[in-house]
Amino acid sequence: MIKSLSSQTLRIIYFLLVISLLSLQTSCLLFPKKVPPLDVIFAKSDKTPGKRPIIIIPGILGTELINKQTEEKAWFNRSVAETDSLALPISPKLEENTDSLIPTRIVERAKVFRFFPEIEIYDALIKAIETYGGYREGDWDNPPKDGFQDTYYIFAYDWRRDNVENARLLIRKIEKLKEKLGKADLKFNVLAHSMGGLIVRYAAMYGDKDLPQRIEDINPNWAGAKHFNKIFMFGTPNKGSMSAFVGLLEGYSVKTLTGKIEFPNLSPEVLFTFPAVFQLMPAPDNAKFYDEDLQPLKIDLYNPATWKEYGWSVLSNHKALKRLNENSENTEDQMKEINDYLEVVLRRAFMFHKALDAETSPPPNLLFFVFGSDCSKTLDGVIIRKNKKNGKPFVFYRTKGYKTSDGKKIKSEEIKKLLFLPGDGRVTRQSLLAQNLFGNPPARRFAPNFINFFCEEHGDLVNNKIAQNNFLTALLFERLEESGF
Repeated sequence: MIKSLSSQTLRIIYFLLVISLLSLQTSCLLFPKKVPPLDVIFAKSDKTPGKRPIIIIPGILGTELINKQTEEKAWFNRSVAETDSLALPISPKLEENTDSLIPTRIVERAKVFRFFPEIEIYDALIKAIETYGGYREGDWDNPPKDGFQDTYYIFAYDWRRDNVENARLLIRKIEKLKEKLGKADLKFNVLAHSMGGLIVRYAAMYGDKDLPQRIEDINPNWAGAKHFNKIFMFGTPNKGSMSAFVGLLEGYSVKTLTGKIEFPNLSPEVLFTFPAVFQLMPAPDNAKFYDEDLQPLKIDLYNPATWKEYGWSVLSNHKALKRLNENSENTEDQMKEINDYLEVVLRRAFMFHKALDAETSPPPNLLFFVFGSDCSKTLDGVIIRKNKKNGKPFVFYRTKGYKTSDGKKIKSEEIKKLLFLPGDGRVTRQSLLAQNLFGNPPARRFAPNFINFFCEEHGDLVNNKIAQNNFLTALLFERLEESGF
C-alpha cells in the first residue's frame, strides 16, 4: 500500500509554512502592491439582477476527494488516513480504474497551504464572485428556480482521471441542469483555472464525444459550444507543461520561500496512475529535449519504448512497480499490465493534445479570454545527461553548471537561457497562447479573443485583484435580457 503523509512530515511542512508566511507578510508590509478597489468599483453589482450564470472549473488538485466508505477526506487534510492512497488502480481500461475516492467540493479554505502555488486555493475567487459580482452558489442537482441567473456552479471533479472523461461529464451535468431550469437555450460563462481550461476547451469543441482511435478521425464539430458564452482561462497549459513530466519522474513538489517541499502521497508511483498528469505533459510538437552539449534531441515523449529505454518514472524502480499492481499473480503478468497501461495512457494523452490542436474555428459567438503571467522563470525543456558512475541517462533541469563527459564546461547562464521561458512558474507564456514549437500559426487552431498578462504565480492567478477586476467587468457588462440567453 502506498503511504500518505506521516505526522512527522506534516509537522515539518507546517513549520516551513509558518516561516514562509511570516517572511511574505513582512515583505508585503514593506512593499505593498497597488490593487484596484473592487469594493468601490463593484459596489452596486449585487443590486443588479439578470447576470448570466457561471461555471467554475478548478485545476488539478483543486477538488476535495472523500473516501465514500469512511467519509474521511483524502485530499486535502492535515492528517490523512494511512489507508487512503491517492493512487488509482492500474489497467489498460482507464474507465474501469476506480477506487473509493469521490470528488465533493472545491478546495477553498485549506489556509495552511495558502502559499502553495499548485494546491489550488479558491477562497478569494469565490468571495470575489459573491461579494463584488453579486452571485450566489447553486446546486447542480437542486438549483433554485431562478438559477439561470446571478448563480455560479462549481464543477467538482476527480482531477486524477482522464480529462476527456471529465469534459464529457461536464457536458452531461450542464444538460441536466438546463433541463431542471427549463432553459434549453441557456448559455454559461466559465471561469477555468489551469487544467480546467483544457477540460472546457474539449467540452466546447467535441461535446459528449470520446477521442477517436486515429488522428485522421479527429473532427471538432463544436457540439458543446451551444452551452457556453464566454470562457475565461487562467494559466491553462494549452501546449502542456514540462513540470508535469518532471512530476512523473520525481513526484509533486512546490517551492516556498524556505525551499522545496515534496508530497509523499504524490510520489512518482502515485502520479503514474493519474491519466490527467500524462495529459498535462508538453504537447508532442512542444516537448524540448537536449543532450549534454545543449544540442536538440529528437525524443518521442509519447512512445512507450522511450520510457522503457530511459527508465522514466517507476519503470526503473522495481519496488514501486511491485506496489503498483499487487493483485497480479506473478511478475510477468504484473509487468504486462503496467506496460499495457502505459501504452494506453500515453496514446490517450497524445490524442488529447492532437484533438485540442485540430485545425478549426470556434463559432463567432463563443469568446475565449486568456489570463496569464510571464514574470517568472518557467521550465520549458530538459537535458538528458549520463550518470558518470553507471552510464545510465537521467533528466537534468537544474540551473547549476556542469562538465560534459569530454570535459566541456556548461555554464549556468547557458542552461537558464535554454531551459526556461517567461511564465507563471508552471505554465510558459508560449504554452498559454498555444504557440507551437516550430512556429505553426495559431490561426484555425486556438486563437483567444482577449489576452491579459500580469505578474502572479500560477496558483494565485484567479486570486489576483487585477485579474478579478478584468473578468468581473467582462461578466457584469452583459445582461441575459440583452443577449437572449
